[in-house]
Amino acid sequence: MNSYLRTANNPASHVIETLNDLKAQDVRTLDVSQQSSFTDFMVISTGSSTRHVSAIVDAIVLSAKHRGARVLGVEGQKAAEWVLIDLGDVVVHVMQRTAREFYDLERLWGMGANQQQAV
Repeated sequence: MNSYLRTANNPASHVIETLNDLKAQDVRTLDVSQQSSFTDFMVISTGSSTRHVSAIVDAIVLSAKHRGARVLGVEGQKAAEWVLIDLGDVVVHVMQRTAREFYDLERLWGMGANQQQAV
């Protein structure tokens, strides 16, 4: 794993920390800066239930607001099967296992050398 995932210089580091604190599963960070004009990083994680997904999303939004970061949007929170949080430089996907397997975002975005499993 590249050290940038754990540094304060990485805008996804606070998100990853929150995901780990709330026991999100299979957390992955994708550097999409060369593929996307709307964000630099995507963080994908799995929650074990709708309640778990909702709790993770609430914590990420609260953490971002406490740090003074703008939350540009939150989509899918009512159903809590796949919730997208737009933080500008970082887009966070919190999904239940079935949705994550079905949409397979890592494959869609070409998970390769610049993509890391966050720990």
